[in-house]
Amino acid sequence: MERSSSITKKNDGDDADRNLSEQLVGNEEKEESVEKIFESREVSPWQKQLTFRAFIVSFVLAVLFTFIVMKLNLTTGIIPSLNVSAGLLGFFFVKTWTKFLEKSGLLKQPFTRQENTVIQTCVVAASGIAFSGGFGSYLFGMSEVVAKQSTETNAASNIKNPSLAWMIGFLFVVSFLGLFSVLPLRKIMIIDFKLTYPSGTATAHLINSFHTPQGAKLAKKQVRALGKFFSFSFLWGFFQWFFTAGEDCGFVNFPTFGLKAYENKFYFDFSATYVGVGMICPYIINISLLVGAILSWGIMWPLIEQRKGDWYSAEYSSSSLHGLNGYKVFIAIAMILGDGIYNFFKVLGRTLFGMYHQLRNRNVLPVGSQSSPSPPALSYDDQRRTQLFLKDRIPIWLAIVGYVTVAIVSAATLPHIFAPLKWYYIVVIYIFAPTLAFCNAYGCGLTDWSLASTYGKLAIFVIGAWAGSGHGGVLAGLAACGVMMNIVSTASDLTQDFKTGYMTLASPRSMFVSQIIGTAMGCIISPCVFWLFYKAFSDLGVPGSQYSAPYALVYRNMAILGVEGFSALPKHCLTLCYIFFIAAIVINGIRDAVGPKWAKFIPVPMAMAIPFYIGASGLICGDGIWTLPSSVLALAGVKPPICMKFLSRKENARVDTFLGS
Repeated sequence: MERSSSITKKNDGDDADRNLSEQLVGNEEKEESVEKIFESREVSPWQKQLTFRAFIVSFVLAVLFTFIVMKLNLTTGIIPSLNVSAGLLGFFFVKTWTKFLEKSGLLKQPFTRQENTVIQTCVVAASGIAFSGGFGSYLFGMSEVVAKQSTETNAASNIKNPSLAWMIGFLFVVSFLGLFSVLPLRKIMIIDFKLTYPSGTATAHLINSFHTPQGAKLAKKQVRALGKFFSFSFLWGFFQWFFTAGEDCGFVNFPTFGLKAYENKFYFDFSATYVGVGMICPYIINISLLVGAILSWGIMWPLIEQRKGDWYSAEYSSSSLHGLNGYKVFIAIAMILGDGIYNFFKVLGRTLFGMYHQLRNRNVLPVGSQSSPSPPALSYDDQRRTQLFLKDRIPIWLAIVGYVTVAIVSAATLPHIFAPLKWYYIVVIYIFAPTLAFCNAYGCGLTDWSLASTYGKLAIFVIGAWAGSGHGGVLAGLAACGVMMNIVSTASDLTQDFKTGYMTLASPRSMFVSQIIGTAMGCIISPCVFWLFYKAFSDLGVPGSQYSAPYALVYRNMAILGVEGFSALPKHCLTLCYIFFIAAIVINGIRDAVGPKWAKFIPVPMAMAIPFYIGASGLICGDGIWTLPSSVLALAGVKPPICMKFLSRKENARVDTFLGS
């Protein structure tokens, strides 16, 4: 009798879900309320949204995504958004879990969209540390491997080699501050200002759609397709491994367009990861990379190389900043800084302009007439979401106490990790950090653009110049970059997740706890994954290697530039830097002036700058995860059995002669 009752309830639920699905599918056309579709479903208390299964799935996905982000960090430096993938895979894994328990009669709590949001938040927070942790930029830029590539300012006081203990400790004392800095402003950002947060909104719509039968079927098809491409790219990575027994061996060094083109970085390297990133990124980013590669490796570097002995001494090694490498690095830096500064002031201007209008419309500022039109009536969705969003308040005192406590611990701890980073440098950063975190979070809500790396570069120049070259200014600047990047990055991530939670009726408390747990996961997972790369691949960070970590040298040279000034630049390099710095600003200005219709045909300077240093060579999941077994094989001393290498006819004849003799 009990079994019959449960079956009846299940069938009733299926009918209700079918109706919900039909309503949601036609929602955009009819402009019906999303929350009315879900009003028959009870919203669990915030404690029940934080389930054990959610964090188990989050941990597994965090490891998966951290490998992907880490590989991209150490190769191209281009990191696509993984929010949607986290939501999709989180739904699939838990849905599979609950279906199994339901059939066995052990299901105690159904899977809800709130729990789905908790998983997405936790995964993105954890994998985000792989980026903000600087493993492919400022943190690895401190190492001796990168310091040797720039012969300037590489004294012992400016070098700190990676170690698992201090990396984990560093991340734990800097990664939580940003969460507390914007916590009191969540109502202003989400409800009062009604900021869009495009990625958070898109993820919320996706999660809402998953939790109907039609959406679940679509998600199942998407996961099935993902599994096919995962398997293909994993097996393809495994197959390629067999041909990489020696240096410059394998498909990754396939001279697709000939050996001369290969020397100038024009070739297809058969990387499924790059193909996957290219599919995710907008086509204008891919075109910008190609334009930058043609301009630099196809035109500029060959011409500058012909000036060897005139513009720079022929005695300098290929890695010296006084040689050709100096032009590659500093011109790329000039474009990155030009793009970053333009967008910083653009987003800052929009932020201030938007805040002014928001406050004026709410009659907070005494502007114009005191009588203002009453605000428009809230829709049912907004009423429902606002009610639940404000129900589980997070006390302001918690944010203040949390921020001050973490700041004190951080200021006391960091000088022991980085001796040149004095406690008063850290205090100054933490005084300005909440304002910068708010600006970044607000700007991200308007434009979906986080400027965390730009704020980090600002810290490099300010703290590096303050410390000076004789007192470890390079190391101090890079460490300060890490402190600043982690604060502003986690602040924008949290507000983005608050927007997703607002639209899926997930409690702010569950969002905050999930973000805390995800950040803690990331502080352990990311250093461990990086350590695996660091120990498994002896040529990590070496130019031309599989994992060259191009941005590590770029960030270190920014720190050198901040400490030593322009004396580090070779002949005519400063003039070229000025030209490309101004060109980046002008191109961005033109893109904004002509509007979206024509801007899609104009390259993005930031993307153009990437191949200036790393070249033009160009699925994510499988290929990224193959890194794990390949790293384990390398650590175990298992070598690939075959070396596939390509030689010119002349070199091949010499090899044949040598072998014949």
